[in-house]
Amino acid sequence: MTSRSPDRSAQPHLTASLAPQGGQRLALGYVLLLTGTLLFALNGTVVKSILLSGVSAVTLSETRAMGAFFILFAVVAITRPRALRIRRDEWKLLLAYGVIGVSMTQFLYFVAIERMPIGIALIIEFTAPIWVVLWVRFGRRQAVKGTVWVGLLLAIMGLALIAQVWQGFTLDGLGVAAAFGAAIALALFFILGEHARRGDPPRDAISLTMWGMGGAALFWVLVPPWSLSAWGAYAGMSEPLAGSGPQLPLWVLTLWMVVMGTVVPFALAMKALGYISAAQASIIGMTEPLIASIIAWIALAEVFTPVQMVGGVVVLVGVYLAERSR
Repeated sequence: MTSRSPDRSAQPHLTASLAPQGGQRLALGYVLLLTGTLLFALNGTVVKSILLSGVSAVTLSETRAMGAFFILFAVVAITRPRALRIRRDEWKLLLAYGVIGVSMTQFLYFVAIERMPIGIALIIEFTAPIWVVLWVRFGRRQAVKGTVWVGLLLAIMGLALIAQVWQGFTLDGLGVAAAFGAAIALALFFILGEHARRGDPPRDAISLTMWGMGGAALFWVLVPPWSLSAWGAYAGMSEPLAGSGPQLPLWVLTLWMVVMGTVVPFALAMKALGYISAAQASIIGMTEPLIASIIAWIALAEVFTPVQMVGGVVVLVGVYLAERSR
């Protein structure tokens, strides 16, 4: 009786048949990214609820960075331990990526949403692709398409509508400054991340995110300096949602912020980019301010004026044009 070896030539066909094909891959990518976008949008309301309950933006920033770093470190240690090594030529880049790209983006966004509606803060922060394109044009001295300037003009016009400048600038000044600071930090997050991803050898997205969170955590440990006593604020309860809604323990909301508001949506976004292009992903990403505004309207009673709504749409169209040009 002779044994028959398996037909190995058929295995690739079997594997291919089990993998998503064509339109299925595109649909799967959009579902993954939209789910991540929903979680990011919901996280804005969760974070604002924590901030309004007395936890400082500094404490919340360090908690998010540390929590996300430890979770991602465990994942990377199990799945790709070699990525835990930092080459001598990349540690400065990873540190800058973490301190500026991650910690400042998070912290300044937290300051902004503490002082003004979440949707407006996000729209201002979402001008980051325009600053990236301007860096390409004037920093790298590379040519860019003319639609970039159209996009920039639209973004400026939209921001003027959001601020309602004819009424003497109706938004909180520090909140606006923080939101623009978050936009610049986010632009640096993209620029520094691109350098790391194109290194030799290139740094994978998961370990890059992990070390970015690690750099941010190290920054917050050393500055202002770090103190365990500040974490006592998490022992309380959250502010009631919409003024009269349910209250939740702050530690529960904080755990959600770290896991479901940071680690999971980042992982979903990274996975989605295996099925759709960055340009397609950017279009879905622009729904985040809209989704976040709807959630904040329901949970926190934050409302846009009609003029601000129009301004938000104009800004996002401008950012879309600039992103497509890039």
